[in-house]
Amino acid sequence: MKYWILFIVLLLLVSWSGKSYGCTVIAVGKKATEDGSVILSHTDCGPDSRIYVVPGRKFKPGDQAPVYWGIQDADRPLLDDGEIIGYIPQVPETYTYFHSAYPHLNEHQLGIAESTIAQREELAVIRDKDNKPNQIMTIEQAQIFALQRCKKAREAVQLIGDLMTAYGFLPSSGDGAEALIIGDTEEAWIFEVYSVGPDWTRDSQKPGAIWAAQRLPDDEATMIPNWSIIKEINPKDTENFMISVNYKQEAVDRGWYNPDSGKPFILQEIYSPVPVEYATSRFWLFATTFAPHYKKWPDRSLKGDSYRGLNQYYQYVEPLSLYPFSIKPEKKISVRHVMAFQRSTFEGTIYDLTSGPQWLVPDGKGGFVKSPLATPFPGSDLRKLLRLTNRRPVARHRGHYGMICQLRGWLPKEIGGIYWVYLDNPYISPYVPIYSGNLSTADCYSIYHPEKYEEKSARWAIDFVDNLAYLKYREAVKDIWAARNPFEEEIFTKQQEIEKEALALHRKNVRAAQKYLTKYSNGLMNRVLDIYHKLRYTLIVKYTNNRE
Repeated sequence: MKYWILFIVLLLLVSWSGKSYGCTVIAVGKKATEDGSVILSHTDCGPDSRIYVVPGRKFKPGDQAPVYWGIQDADRPLLDDGEIIGYIPQVPETYTYFHSAYPHLNEHQLGIAESTIAQREELAVIRDKDNKPNQIMTIEQAQIFALQRCKKAREAVQLIGDLMTAYGFLPSSGDGAEALIIGDTEEAWIFEVYSVGPDWTRDSQKPGAIWAAQRLPDDEATMIPNWSIIKEINPKDTENFMISVNYKQEAVDRGWYNPDSGKPFILQEIYSPVPVEYATSRFWLFATTFAPHYKKWPDRSLKGDSYRGLNQYYQYVEPLSLYPFSIKPEKKISVRHVMAFQRSTFEGTIYDLTSGPQWLVPDGKGGFVKSPLATPFPGSDLRKLLRLTNRRPVARHRGHYGMICQLRGWLPKEIGGIYWVYLDNPYISPYVPIYSGNLSTADCYSIYHPEKYEEKSARWAIDFVDNLAYLKYREAVKDIWAARNPFEEEIFTKQQEIEKEALALHRKNVRAAQKYLTKYSNGLMNRVLDIYHKLRYTLIVKYTNNRE
């Protein structure tokens, strides 16, 4: 019991307040994947999990495109993107894309994943009822413009950078900066943008943001855990770097960097605050999962000791410099590997929320076993009751939705891009493929309101099951996986057959191939709704509290 006293003391010092950064985004270069695709992934996306197709349109000269505030909100009607706070010049023609809180994919296999990152408080810009800054360009609005106007990643990086410079970067997730992974069938870029403070105006002729982008090497992979990953920049290497004109000067003017110091300019260190554990823990997990022998990483395994995470002599505080911008994986990475990582909950490590001694109960034989109630997703009330540390796993029970973009250049654009989507919690939910040429999504994936339960909403159906699982979590989750896993396995087993048929149709009639894939994907979405409706009855009967 010697660690138990230490544990209680530490927990009494824990503050339950603070910001919650939730997104984990991943990029894998085409030479690092099993099939040669470029892979992007984003979990814990914004509140509006409704996914629907926005068709491309043609416009007249002089038309203006509205800039919205409130795109992430889920409590508005489906086609209502919120308050118009400005306009930019419209283009003659826009491309079709899939809309959601953070739009991810368009018809040309351009994909974007987003992660809010920390920035110095001096740079923060807040928009609310009392503050109306001059900046108008949120990251999700910039994503929409890029998906509507661009076919290639490099083109999208420049467009988003130009929009931020001209119209000012406006944070929409608290006061944080933003990072994007922008990819096409050939390459992926990491884009980071920071605010320039609340006093900026367009009339000042100064850039409305600080931004930089770095190309991911084709044979490497990277992950952004709500923290900057771009380090030293070579502005002369235009093949691998893109920057705003003020990317360094802003820091010089604010006294954060002395160019005469002889020290390198490290973007990650200059514009971000002191790193925190919600980021370093995921840096560590990604590195040890995909490149365990790259270097000697900190040892955070439990090694059979549920108290190990409470011992300060095993709590490493490594510098961020330990983790490179990107890493060459020791084995080729597949879509399913990314799925597994995005579902992880730090099992078997000191961050595993189910490993704490609070979950131990008598086994009736003089010993202790883990309670069937132990869950990797304890809510705030349960954490307070059991005095659990507020850890942030990769998978999130309140994660809204997430995705994997699989971008494949050897197939026609209508078939090559797969938008693998889950709703609510990846630990519970299945991934469903939506093809880049699909003409629609099923109604059940575009119906959701956070304050109004809807029987025809797949998001609510999955969330219902997720909540019922807490009746007896360790057993209930097995029942959920028993229904989910064969469904997903069937999708992967039939994928080649489905795409072969779609390709044959495409050679004769592109529209016919699109209709075929749309019907297939929408059928899967409707099956998800049915599967999770049935799971409700299974769980409530099997784990009802009417039993002892």
